[in-house]
Amino acid sequence: MKVVMAGGGTGGHLFPGIAVAEELIRRNATMEVCFIGTTHGIEASIVPLEGYPIKYLRAEGVVGKTLLKTVKAVMKMSLSVIDSYRLLKGLRPDALVGLGGYASFGPVFAGSLMSIPTVIMEQNSVPGLANKLLARIAKVICVTYHESISFFPKSKTFITGNPVRRRITTARRSDAYEIFGLEKGKFTIFVFGGSAGARKINSVLCGAFTHLNDIKDKIQFLHQTGKDDFETVRETYRKWGFKGAVTAFIRQMPEAYAAADLVVSRAGATTLAELTAVGRPAILIPYPYSAGHHQELNAQRLSEMGAARLILDRDLDGETLSKSIRELFENAEMRTEMERASKSLGKPEAAQKVAEIVMSLVKLEDRKGV
Repeated sequence: MKVVMAGGGTGGHLFPGIAVAEELIRRNATMEVCFIGTTHGIEASIVPLEGYPIKYLRAEGVVGKTLLKTVKAVMKMSLSVIDSYRLLKGLRPDALVGLGGYASFGPVFAGSLMSIPTVIMEQNSVPGLANKLLARIAKVICVTYHESISFFPKSKTFITGNPVRRRITTARRSDAYEIFGLEKGKFTIFVFGGSAGARKINSVLCGAFTHLNDIKDKIQFLHQTGKDDFETVRETYRKWGFKGAVTAFIRQMPEAYAAADLVVSRAGATTLAELTAVGRPAILIPYPYSAGHHQELNAQRLSEMGAARLILDRDLDGETLSKSIRELFENAEMRTEMERASKSLGKPEAAQKVAEIVMSLVKLEDRKGV
């Protein structure tokens, strides 16, 4: 059996696909999984490191561009369908899973024309453009939130949750201390703004140091900055004397969560799926320009359930962030309540559900062909 995972661009689209790929192979040792993406998406660097083959196509995003760039992106989208047809003809998969994002459009569209069973995954409460367009031709749609159902044909839409990698829930804190060079037993704050980092979070955290200086010997940070801000942020840590590990990119996310007593992050759907799977208390700062303000909606849901603190980007400054960090550092009972609420929202079995749907779809198609 062979399955193609198509899409990527960001970790929010890619990592749920890797989670499903892992689960498919766990269920069937002879399973072949191949990814299709672009050379400029995160998949180009991550997928080979995860041990999967990857094929590339020509595609660019359409949303949020000037008229000229939109026209060029639409033309390239047509080329992505041609590329996808050629790739799928060579791969001959039994099923295709669209991970969302512009790189998923061509493969799912071409796969449908070739009568390949297609599944699309929607991570956010408000679907992206690609999945809205593909919903009518996909065989099955897997969504994270109940609110997403209204955007899709109900007869073929299933609430599965957002798949997370199995290691997210099994990583050990002792391994994390060794990997990142952290001090054992010290209160650890994991800061990141997504796979590419977030300049606003980076700068505001550095601005919070002046308000946290009196407790700097009691806390440490694990900070993913993104490559652009790495040197500046690292130098700020040195200047203030705060301890921890500062890195441009973290591939060992399971261990990063395992090390964390508190997480400060954006509110992408995959980040929240991972946070709730492990039950980490969090301070969420939604990206203000996300499509349909889905990050704010995602974070608001966790905040209302008592699983996270919500700080809107427009309200974020060093003093505000430091107050939330200090309060959660000093109040272990509050953190415990947040952990319980977070875990109650987690769906660590989501990858299993999607894998079951994919394999059932293939079996159904096989029976039709008999």
